[in-house]
Amino acid sequence: MANKRVLVKRRKAIRNIRKITKTMELIATSRFKKAMDRASEAELFTRKVAELAADLTANATGVTHPLLQKREKIQRSVLLILTSNRGLCGGYNASILREAGLAVRRNETEGVEVQLELSGKRAIAFFRYQGIPVAHQYTHFEDKPAFEQVDVLANRYIQEYIAGKIDRVEVAYMKFINAGRQRPVVETLLPLDQLAPIEGAAAAGAGNDQVDYEFLPSAGSILEEVLPISFKIRLFKCFLDAAVSEQIARRVAMKAATESAGDMIKSLSQDYNRLRQAQITTEIAEIIGGVEALK
Repeated sequence: MANKRVLVKRRKAIRNIRKITKTMELIATSRFKKAMDRASEAELFTRKVAELAADLTANATGVTHPLLQKREKIQRSVLLILTSNRGLCGGYNASILREAGLAVRRNETEGVEVQLELSGKRAIAFFRYQGIPVAHQYTHFEDKPAFEQVDVLANRYIQEYIAGKIDRVEVAYMKFINAGRQRPVVETLLPLDQLAPIEGAAAAGAGNDQVDYEFLPSAGSILEEVLPISFKIRLFKCFLDAAVSEQIARRVAMKAATESAGDMIKSLSQDYNRLRQAQITTEIAEIIGGVEALK
């Protein structure tokens, strides 16, 4: 009888857990749809701004910008790591931290001083446990990052890069490719020297006549506006990708947990029915034995 009571309690507890995981799966699905719409819209805008910046840079001959200048020797690099504030999202945070760790070791091998900046409580807890010093920590970027919040970081990076305090800006995050595929990456956002050879722009312009641009008031003033905006949009896109990838990972993890809970409930119900049938059989046998003894 005690075993039956234990099985009933376990089954009840797992049913309660299944309700929670199912609810979290539905919430993650709802947030994923909204986050994916924002990321998809930002993808188009980011691509167009990058193409515009690359086109202007290629045609503005004799004009340079500090954000385009690559340092001959990288001495100090900023590594911004984007993780989540909450868990229950499978291997989402672990894969990002693994890529970030490889980037840190690569920089150390090259003799580059790494300035770590962390977004998300999971990354903060991980590096605190590792005893690795961190320059800045952020926990206010949730599943709906605002451009105004990212703009503050971007302005500081631009100012420090132009002033020569940092030589490179890298971001470790989960890149959103589509609903079924996300990949942890470490991307270099500064300098913007990779804007010059854009494959999409080159392919689009293949076979067309050379376009002559007339810059008003000047090419330098236009690049002064376009290049910082291009960097800010790319950084904002990283945060949007991280947000939608987190919701996808949480939805997948909670769906798997809900299915596992259903399997456990089914197994416990089978065990309970076996015990109940064995008990009934034993009681019937005792009754029949008692009747035979009275004859």
